[in-house]
Amino acid sequence: MDGARGGVILPIKHQPQLPVDRLIVTDAPDPEAVPMDVVFVGGGPAGLAGAIELARLVKNDNEAGGDLGDIQIAVLEKAGALGEASLSGAVINPTAMRELFPDLAEKDFPFRAPVAKERVYFLTGNRSFRIPTPPTMQNHGNHIASLCEVVRWLGERAEALGVNVFTGFPAASLLTEGNRVTGIRTTPSGLGRDGNPGSGFAPPTDITAGITVLTEGTRGALTQAYLDWQKISSENPQIFALGVKEIWETKTPLDSIIHTLGWPVPRNAFGGSFMYPLTPNLVAVGLVVGLDYRTTTLDVHEMLQRMKTHPLFSRYLVGGEMVEWGAKTIPEGGYFAWPQRRHGDGVMIAGDSAGFVEVASLKGVHYAMQSGIFAARAAFAALKKKDTSAAALAEYDTMVDGSFIREDLYRRRNMRLAFQKSGFFLGGIKATLMTLTNGAFPGGKILSHADASEPKNIATADTFVPDGRLTFSKLDAVFKSGNATRDDIPSHLVVGQDISAEVAEMYTHVCPAGVYERDGDRLVVSPANCVDCKATDVLGPRWTPREGGSGPKYRLM
Repeated sequence: MDGARGGVILPIKHQPQLPVDRLIVTDAPDPEAVPMDVVFVGGGPAGLAGAIELARLVKNDNEAGGDLGDIQIAVLEKAGALGEASLSGAVINPTAMRELFPDLAEKDFPFRAPVAKERVYFLTGNRSFRIPTPPTMQNHGNHIASLCEVVRWLGERAEALGVNVFTGFPAASLLTEGNRVTGIRTTPSGLGRDGNPGSGFAPPTDITAGITVLTEGTRGALTQAYLDWQKISSENPQIFALGVKEIWETKTPLDSIIHTLGWPVPRNAFGGSFMYPLTPNLVAVGLVVGLDYRTTTLDVHEMLQRMKTHPLFSRYLVGGEMVEWGAKTIPEGGYFAWPQRRHGDGVMIAGDSAGFVEVASLKGVHYAMQSGIFAARAAFAALKKKDTSAAALAEYDTMVDGSFIREDLYRRRNMRLAFQKSGFFLGGIKATLMTLTNGAFPGGKILSHADASEPKNIATADTFVPDGRLTFSKLDAVFKSGNATRDDIPSHLVVGQDISAEVAEMYTHVCPAGVYERDGDRLVVSPANCVDCKATDVLGPRWTPREGGSGPKYRLM
């Protein structure tokens, strides 16, 4: 797909630093700050599961004669409505859902259908070869779902328990006092492109809390800033993949979940595709590629468009209609990329923000929910003791480390890293040996490096012309995401200085939403196109929180 042109780009050399001074603030909260006891920053599976568990624990304690009284719990969500920024595969392990709702049968959960059949293929450019399903990818007992629907369902149950769910309120910064997190400050709204208040201006709101739980999802800006501020490291740097996904109404039913390896992902990159049936005539199709790939012109959106022309996919999609599109990054570093401490004075980090994703089995939702449940239990114990210090909240890490989250991710701790070091075929052999030995092979830890530290060979991309029926441009795709961001919104993207034409070209391919364009030797940025996938935050311009309700408005993802 790429023709070599010579030369190498090291993305980290052109990436600006995260603006920690904007994300961690030390000034006193506004006198009219909204007081809460516990705030979950992010209304995804981790935050909502945590809020539900905490509300239930408080309710049960009060009914049993406890002394907690009225505990105010809040969930802050940047999207205008719950689920509008939620995207996943999603084939969900129901373990955490069962723990959160032990009185419900699985038929009552917000899932589309149990996994009945599954197939795995190795693809070449025009052929597919069915291969045995790897043990880590077997999904018997799991369920096909729309993460949007799961999140909306969880939100209804949280509100029924008295949780304050605030949508359209992105957290712009952490309020701090000394080393303690004391709450958050939301983003202002109604600013003009120049950053000055416009006619619809609303100032930021301060929300104070004894405990703040960061459940921002992948590549959370406040999480990154907190870890940097507190100098909390990990054994390996976190690495990420970019997933691009579409929902299609089809005329040909799909009766099995499908995963693929091989084409169109080059052999020196890590990734694969999926196609899941949501209903007999509604399918999800997507491609996930690690951002430690090796060429400047690798473009995950374009790769997905080309992939859909393969006979394995086109037989279902031709004659149908693409009804929704989305993109997000996924933490792939595994066990060795976990922050060495996921708690502090008045704060905990859960879900994708902490990197609780197991790549070999393609699972993260139930780990996110379970970690949110553990954060709730630690918060409840801390509130009972009237002690929200780091020492009191350390119980959260103890629970995570004693759970199936650690057990699963430790067993497969080196699998993804083997591919970063060894490529597709040798990495596959090593991953197989790791599976057979429950992670004992090769012993120890495979060292890794951040995605932005992977040199990218400058290449020339083949011209791609979408047909508007089966394949689509990035701008067409962004329209299908429901993105209704104001055109005159201030830029939330921090771009490095003196970006060369070659680096600008790389950014146009990294971003699946057409935010970055190369105009001659100049980089042009269209921040309103952004769907908050965070891909360039990994490799280039940094993402910061923006006005509430901006970004995608997913319905089915």
